[in-house]
Amino acid sequence: MKIVKRILNDVLLLEPSRFREEGLRQVIITQSDLVRIGIDDDFVQDNHSGSVRNVLRGLHYQIRQAQGKLVRVLHGAIFDVAVDLRLSSPTFGQTASTILTADSDQLLWIPKGFAHGFQVLSDRVDFLYSVTDYRYPEHERILLWSDPALGIDWPLHDAEPILSPRDRAGLTFAQTVTLLDSLVMRA
Repeated sequence: MKIVKRILNDVLLLEPSRFREEGLRQVIITQSDLVRIGIDDDFVQDNHSGSVRNVLRGLHYQIRQAQGKLVRVLHGAIFDVAVDLRLSSPTFGQTASTILTADSDQLLWIPKGFAHGFQVLSDRVDFLYSVTDYRYPEHERILLWSDPALGIDWPLHDAEPILSPRDRAGLTFAQTVTLLDSLVMRA
């Protein structure tokens, strides 16, 4: 595995090693490869997500038991976005985005403390994401995907995104900062 590029601080675009035999055999990740490139988190769960064109999910995060995510597209393409919500980070409030496709085989590492979302670019997408902590619905929060303060240039091309009611009701960045500040003060 190698780092293709650093998109933002600790957000990494990764490429697994390939071995050609009869077809394709690929070792996607090994713990030793991850540690070698600086990811020493343990993964506790793998999730499979499938959606159709213009579905937009996010920007999701957990206020406790934050999750690091390793994302890989198996079929189709997505526009993937991460927003740094780590209050003490030099890139706090900045966004990272990239296009992930099944053809590229690349993975995106999003560390703990980031909000994460994506938009489906293909007719259908299937992707896997491994997480470093379990899902805790009581700690889930949503940063509003369309907040102008984030400056995310979603490639909607004048189409309406398909959003869940939860994603429509996300908090603005300013509201999120207030929430995060209040959690730090209570800790």
